[in-house]
Amino acid sequence: MRGWIALAAAALAAASVAAAEEIGSVDTVFKVFGPNHKIVIEAFDDPKVEGVACHVSRAKTGGVSGALGLAEDTSDASIACRQIGPVRFLSELEDGEEVFSERRSILFKRLHVVRFHDKKRNTLVYLVYSDRLIEGSPKNAISTVPIMPWSRSQ
Repeated sequence: MRGWIALAAAALAAASVAAAEEIGSVDTVFKVFGPNHKIVIEAFDDPKVEGVACHVSRAKTGGVSGALGLAEDTSDASIACRQIGPVRFLSELEDGEEVFSERRSILFKRLHVVRFHDKKRNTLVYLVYSDRLIEGSPKNAISTVPIMPWSRSQ
C-alpha cells in the first residue's frame, strides 16, 4: 500500500512541473557521425503562476552518444522569464519549488528551474541549475519577474 501512495505522490509532483516546448536551436560543433552539438531554446509557462513564461537555453551534446541518449550534457544553461499577461497565482507558492525539470544524462544528471517569491519586492525569482546524483554544478543563472499591473491595451 505504501508503494502505491509513494507512486501517486510522485505522479502528482511530476504533474505540477511544466513541460517545455522547443522554440529553436543553433549548431555549435559539426559532427561527422550523429547530430551536431547545439544550443537549444525551450519555453514553458509557470504551472502555478498564470501570466509568466520562461525561456531556457541549454547545451545539447550531439555525436553518436548524443543520438543514442548516452551523452551527458554540460551544466551550461541560461534563463529569461517575463510577465506576459495579468499575474494570477493558481495555488499557494513554496519557495524553492521546482517548476521545470529535464534529464541531462541517461541516469544521473538533471536540469532544474525553481521559483522563489520575494514578497518584499513583489517579484518572482527563477533559478536554473543542474545536479548530479553524487555532485552537482555551481553553474546557475537567475531571472526576475517584477509583478506589475497589466492593462488590456498591452
